[in-house]
Amino acid sequence: MAHQLMQLVTPFLEILVFALNILSIIVLIWGVICAGIDFLRSDIMQKDRMKAAQTNNFIKSFLGSYILLSLEILIAADIIESIINPSLSDILRLAALVVIRTVISYFLHQEIQDALEHEKQSGQ
Repeated sequence: MAHQLMQLVTPFLEILVFALNILSIIVLIWGVICAGIDFLRSDIMQKDRMKAAQTNNFIKSFLGSYILLSLEILIAADIIESIINPSLSDILRLAALVVIRTVISYFLHQEIQDALEHEKQSGQ
């Protein structure tokens, strides 16, 4: 019974994994576009180079948040995919991807926190 149910649900889950991968790409591209627009606007408007550097750090943090979100969506897609295809090689591949993405996420999160802390200190 469970095997038959999994066979019925698998095509839907494969479509879901594909949709999550596309969503991840869209989130990443949207973040890059927004950060690019903000950078161009800031670079054109800012005359004070120190203020421009601070704004660039904020933009970098903003982009980092989109990268983190994109990575989290990819991890969710990989988890679903490993449930659909639970072979040992798929599980090991998922584990490696999760470790790599977790390390990247950690360092991006630290960078975002540092930039926000710096922003708070310079705003006082």
